[in-house]
Amino acid sequence: MLASSPASAADFRTIADSAAVLYDAPSVKAKKRFILGRGYPVELVVVVEGWTKIRDAGGELAWVEVKSLSEKRSVMVKVNVADVRTAAEDKAPLAFQAEQNVLLDLNELTGTGWARVTHRDGQSGYIKVSAVWGV
Repeated sequence: MLASSPASAADFRTIADSAAVLYDAPSVKAKKRFILGRGYPVELVVVVEGWTKIRDAGGELAWVEVKSLSEKRSVMVKVNVADVRTAAEDKAPLAFQAEQNVLLDLNELTGTGWARVTHRDGQSGYIKVSAVWGV
């Protein structure tokens, strides 16, 4: 028997595999739709034993094996260029800028409209939640 449950509102995970295959149904025999790489944030829509229906940043829906997902969170910059600040405030000094589609590790949601993030090169700071997808 397959257990099915809806994922909670805005429940995100990250692709754990270097290349995760996404399918049009919850089966490896289903049609392969596309591949997402490690670190890509996805929104959980429905969880079925061993499988998760996900939504990507472009709004596409597909199925991925649960084993291909990580609890580690990341976000994707959705604006042309996002400012990452040294503190969670508009007037804080600029730490760095991240261009559209750049993946950042999510360290913390401040609850104030900002998220603490780290770039893969080690730079870290705070970015407005409105500038990223995956939160």
